[in-house]
Amino acid sequence: MAHALGIERSALLLDLDRPAPAAFTQFAERRARQEPVAYITGVRGFWTIDLEVVPGVLIPRADSETLIEAAAAHFGSRAPARVLDLGTGSGALLLAALDQWPGATGVGVDQSEAALAIARENAERLGMAARARIIRGGWDGTGERYDLILCNPPYIAKSEALPDEVVRYEPASALFAGADGLDDYRRIAPLLPGQLAPGGAAILEIGSTQAEAVTALLRAAGLTVALRRDLAGRPRALVAT
Repeated sequence: MAHALGIERSALLLDLDRPAPAAFTQFAERRARQEPVAYITGVRGFWTIDLEVVPGVLIPRADSETLIEAAAAHFGSRAPARVLDLGTGSGALLLAALDQWPGATGVGVDQSEAALAIARENAERLGMAARARIIRGGWDGTGERYDLILCNPPYIAKSEALPDEVVRYEPASALFAGADGLDDYRRIAPLLPGQLAPGGAAILEIGSTQAEAVTALLRAAGLTVALRRDLAGRPRALVAT
C-alpha cells in the first residue's frame, strides 16, 4: 500500500485512513500469485543502502549482510582498499562494502547481462559509479589481487525444495549448483589464493549445512578458514585468508 501511494511505510502507519489507489489492487494480485515483494516494489534494503531489483536478478537477502559484518570484523580499524565481488548480481555486496568503506574502490563481476545492467544502475544511483566498476566475467575475477573478495555463489542442490516465490520468479542460475550444491565452490576455491592481496580475506556465503564441505575445499586450496554465523545462529559465511 505504501508503495502504491508513493510514501514511506512509516507515513502510512501514521495515517491509515488514506483511500487505496488503483495500483494497490494490481500489486495485491501480483503478491497473491507469490511474486516477491521486492520485484513488485522494485527495491530492497540491504545493509546501509537501498537497491533497485528487477526480475531475472537474485533478490538480496538479509542473511547475506553477514558477509559485510564478517569483513568489518576482519579488518577492524583498517579498511580494504580494493574490493572484488564475484557474482555481483544487483551489486549488493560490492556497493554495501563501498558504503561501509568510503575510501575503497571495487569491481563487481557477473555473467548475467541483466545483473550487470542493474548493478551499474545501482552504482550510479548511489553515487558510486566512479568507485565501482561492473564487468562481465567469471569466478577467476580480473587477474588482479584484492584486499577483500566477497562472493555469494549459487549453492542450492538441484533436488532441494524451495518456496514457490523463489522457484517461480528468481533466476535458477543464481540458485542451483549441481546435485549437492557445491559445484561452484569447487571452481571458486582453487582460484581464490591468486586473487587475494597480502592480509586480505575472501568471504563466501554458504548454505547452513555446507560449512564442513566448503571449508575442506578452501583448506585444500591452502587457505585458513573461519566460520561466521548469521543472526539466527546458523552457519552463513566462511572467512578465508
